[in-house]
This record gives sequence, structure tokens and C-alpha cells, in this order.
Amino acid sequence: MHSFHYYEGRLRGEGVDLAELAAVHGTPLYVYSTQTITDHYRRLDAALAGLDHLICYAVKANSNLAVLDLLARERSGFDIVSAGELFRVIHAGGKPECCTFAGVGKTRDEIEYALRQGILSFNVESEAELELINTVAGELNRRAPVALRVNPDVDAGGHKYISTGKSENKFGVGLDRAREVYAAAAKMPHIRLRGVQMHIGSQITEAGPFARAVAKVAPVAAELKRDYGIEFFSVGGGLGIVYQSSLQSGQEAWWRQEPAEAAPSLTVEQYADAIVPALQPLGLRILLEPGRFMVGNAGVLLSTVQYLKTSDHGKRFVIVDAGMNDLIRPALYQGYHEVVPVREPAPDAPRAAADVVGPVCESGDFFAQARELPPLRQGELVALMSAGAYGFTMASNYNSRPLAAEVLVSGSDARVVRERQTLNDLIRGERTARDAEAAV
Repeated sequence: MHSFHYYEGRLRGEGVDLAELAAVHGTPLYVYSTQTITDHYRRLDAALAGLDHLICYAVKANSNLAVLDLLARERSGFDIVSAGELFRVIHAGGKPECCTFAGVGKTRDEIEYALRQGILSFNVESEAELELINTVAGELNRRAPVALRVNPDVDAGGHKYISTGKSENKFGVGLDRAREVYAAAAKMPHIRLRGVQMHIGSQITEAGPFARAVAKVAPVAAELKRDYGIEFFSVGGGLGIVYQSSLQSGQEAWWRQEPAEAAPSLTVEQYADAIVPALQPLGLRILLEPGRFMVGNAGVLLSTVQYLKTSDHGKRFVIVDAGMNDLIRPALYQGYHEVVPVREPAPDAPRAAADVVGPVCESGDFFAQARELPPLRQGELVALMSAGAYGFTMASNYNSRPLAAEVLVSGSDARVVRERQTLNDLIRGERTARDAEAAV
């Protein structure tokens, strides 16, 4: 479900005309829907009502303070992977005691900061990390709460860059060694064993991989509860979303439909049905760490067509003002995004294949290749759909391009939740060699 639709020939986010937003705030421009974010949280929460559970939103998907604030108001927990993300959560009103700290390379400073803030748990990825956490906690005269991340060796499919649950991935400790590592951790004086965690990947659109992973780890979780009194089992995230329409050519375009009809191939109800039966008997609190599911379809990236170009061989290009520095998913791992005009095309408008590309000086700077598109004009607005996750949060200043602005809509209201960077912002904090020498 999402809240972007055509109304009177113009694309809207909830009740807000996106063309009007672009006229006021310029492009590239990220626009997020409050209704979509809160609806997704509530649907997942309701589907898991039969379990004692805590949803810990994966901050890396979209770390804007306004998004974090929305979820904090819903009483969400948070899954963080850096001290910076924890700082953001706290600043947005989230509770540190509802934060799990993941990631394979936590630094001493990050561990100390998280301990001082009182997080729920570290998701420990290695024995070396466990030893460092014990040392730092000892220096602070504290006991560090930990959950070992176990790797169930389940292939969730999808792109290799977002697979995390196979034995060859860098994440976690092998399931067959979990008991050995827990036994060692139990002897560490400054470690408190709180749970066990797993995460098998991202953008998973079938229930099977989740069910197989839970089935493999649940017996170990039961043993750990019996032997060490652990309190929770975190089943990770990974619930996928729809990026590409399932409608066939000749049918009405998906963006003309009501939002409720854009259903994911794996619903939250199907997801819950696949994992809840194996989790209920454990008597443990169940943690989930969704990111993309919460915000992916809640955002669009607006961009303006700068030029139309046809090569000598007849290849058509639509050159827009957004680039791979604004949305890197297509360049990084061939991520798909629907490209739709903000001005609604006529139902019988002819389609023609074109590449939608950006201004960055890289051949990989594209959003779509050989995509069938309605006629577009220079100066026209297009929306890159499903850009709410891993969009702005992975953006950069490559080619010295200022970061885009972000806007949050709620009903007919629209608020800037991040100002567009200026050229002066690009060099803030930098010095020439001459300036550095003069400052000595």
C-alpha cells in the first residue's frame, strides 16, 4: 500500500500536489508519505498480535529525523548500525532501551557510547567483538547486554549484495558454533546474555526462507533460554516490497489504481503465518528489524527532465537532474524503480523505449534502461517511485552535487524535513593547504 496517486491529472502524495512541491522546493526532491509509514507499521504490528513482540525499525533504510519521530510516536524500537544512528534516534525521541545495535565493525568509541546510553542489546557478530565489548563494559563498570547473531545458512535469493544469511557472508557466527560461543560469553564477567539474533537478507518476497531460518534457529533459542535465561529472539528483517508492477501490458497502468491494490507478493499476514507457529511455543519476546517494508513505498524522488537525446543509432535518452548520487540503487545492484510522469499521461498515449539517465559523469548513472515510457517533454517532472528506502540515506556529494531536500506530507500538509544543501555547504569544514598553514 502507498499513498501516491493521480488526481485530476496530477500525481499527488496523499493530498499534496507533487508538481506544486517541486515548483516551491526545486528538484531533485524526496517526498515521503506519513500515512504510508504509519500504516505499514500498524499492519505489521497487528499481524504479530499473537506474540510478545517489539518492532525495531532498521534506521539505515531511511534515517531522516521526521521519519524516526513518526515511528517513535508509534512506540517502535530501532535497529541501529552506528553511533550516529543511535544519536539520531535519541534526538528524534526514540528510546535507547528499545535499540538493538547491529554491524560487524563496531568501534570502541561506539560500544562505549551505546553502553552509556543504555541500549537494549548489542547484536554481536564475532568472538573478537564479544571480547572487546566485555573489556569496554568492564572499564565502565557495567554489564553489556548482548545477543549473538547466528547465521542459519539459508539462501534467501535476491541480489548477492543484500544476502546476509549464508555461510559465506561476513555476518554472524555459524549456527553449529552458537552454543560454544554462548558458553564462552557466559563466563565473561561484564557480559549479560539477553537474546539470540538472525537476519538472512533483504527484499525477500517469499515466506519460505523466513520459515526455514526460524525452524533452524528456534530449537537453539529454546536451549539458550533454558541454559542462560535469554529473554528474546530477534528474527531480523528482510520483508520485501513491490518495486515493479505485476500488471501485464494492455492493462491499466499500476499508478492509476487505488493504493490498496498495489499489494506486495508477500503480505504481512502471510509472513506472520509462516513464522508465528514456530515462535509462540518458545515463550520469548520476538524482535523484528524491518526497514524497507516500512518506508520503501512511502517515498518518491521527483526529478526534472533536462534534455531528450537520440543517439546516432537511434537509442533514446531521457536526461534528468537527479543522479546516482541521489539514488544509487540502480547503479549499485540493478535496483528497479518505476518512472512515472507527474502529469498523468493519456490512457492511449504511445510508449517508446528509452534510458532514463542522470548528469553524473559515469556510465552507471542511470535509473532505467530500455524502459517503455509515455511521451516526455523537456522541463517535465517525473517521479522515481519506491524511493523511500536506501535513497537519500545512501546519497553522496559525488561530482560535488548538493544533497537534495526532503519533504514529509501528511494529508494536505507538507513540511520540509531536510533543507537542500547549498554550494557553501559543500565546502563547509574544508580548508585549502594555504588556509591550514595560516591557521597554525
